[in-house]
Amino acid sequence: MYVCNCNGLRPRDVARAIDAGATRPREVFAHNQCTAQCAKCVCEMRQIIQDTRESWAMAAE
Repeated sequence: MYVCNCNGLRPRDVARAIDAGATRPREVFAHNQCTAQCAKCVCEMRQIIQDTRESWAMAAE
């Protein structure tokens, strides 16, 4: 499964970028040394970022 078909980014690639500090889709792209092409994946990336932040907040409680 791909999050970004244009750049071949998988959920694990997005997760690694988030673990490295990415908080926006453009930072996910930069971490993976690519850029948005068609931008269809941006909404899904935002959701993954938000879900990850929420899970970290719950884990910290």
